[in-house]
Amino acid sequence: MAGHHIVAKPLLEIGEKNLKKAKEKGLINSYYVFHAGDDLELLMVHEKGEDNPEIHKTAWNAFLEATERAKSLKLYGAGQDILKQAFSGNVRGMGPGYAEMEIEERVSEPIVIFAADKASSSAFNFPMFRIFADPSNTAGLVIDPTMGGGFKFEVLDTKENKKVVVKCPEEMYELIALIGTTQRYTVSRVWRASDDMVCATTSTTKLSLIAGKYVGKDDPVAIVRAQHGLPAVGEALAPFMHSYFVEGWMRGSHWGPLMPVGLKDSRTTVFDGPPRMVALGLQICDGGIASDGDEPMISDLFCDPAFDMARREAQENAAALRYMGEFEPARLPAETLEYTTLPLVLEKLKSRFKKA
Repeated sequence: MAGHHIVAKPLLEIGEKNLKKAKEKGLINSYYVFHAGDDLELLMVHEKGEDNPEIHKTAWNAFLEATERAKSLKLYGAGQDILKQAFSGNVRGMGPGYAEMEIEERVSEPIVIFAADKASSSAFNFPMFRIFADPSNTAGLVIDPTMGGGFKFEVLDTKENKKVVVKCPEEMYELIALIGTTQRYTVSRVWRASDDMVCATTSTTKLSLIAGKYVGKDDPVAIVRAQHGLPAVGEALAPFMHSYFVEGWMRGSHWGPLMPVGLKDSRTTVFDGPPRMVALGLQICDGGIASDGDEPMISDLFCDPAFDMARREAQENAAALRYMGEFEPARLPAETLEYTTLPLVLEKLKSRFKKA
């Protein structure tokens, strides 16, 4: 497990053990443990509502135990996303990114779970716009009357810790004006405008702003509902047919091309990347993940040659950016790098600057 490109098997087993115990206690209905690059991902379906302390404590305990095991194996970067040790009822602001969604189960409830590694919390800005506001991506916006009223986007200002709701299509240009500034604004939630049904939610944790320094990238996750008056699963996946650029990559200091991959290829290697995204498809059935016996029925959606073009583009764009070395725009701008170790390097020259 050299460096931090994948999650070691013992850590996945710890996640599995903790969630299995939570299910046996009746705390959760079903679960699935997986990884995105070097990030341990815990998917839980339950009936406790959002921000439930017991649910958050379950995840927190699994992460802490996995951290201790990683340290015992001397794995690199063990627990770098754990910013605090004392649990206070919720993992918000404590390091791990999380997305939650409380829903009323429909007759058929398809869900897509997205998880990224080596990317910032705004990595979902572009695809969320494409999925829920761009008719060139989502045909349902044009031909499905139940989507004709459009969608509302909650946008978080990560620097001022404020949020605003913008409605599309009426305020599409205003939405782009905000979320096109990916280093500050993040899409946090999407609702269907006609009835305020929640459609998508993302993790918005920005680790550098919480810690005041670089402690690892945000590695965001998202939950997207599909079909029956919402974008189809295929429309939710369509933005990933092409690669696009996200903050993160090596040392959290570079722009990188996002590469959609199946779980078997979810390892960040070249220059700690390129940034990876996995997508899991599932059906919610009677309050849990539809299953075949004890095994949840999970579809590895990006494990498909339909995304080969995006993977090829990501490789080509990664090579082009690395050819530029440490020159912008391959490297992130100075404002973002304030939270990395670069200021320590520049501090050595500070006293040598003279008035020009």
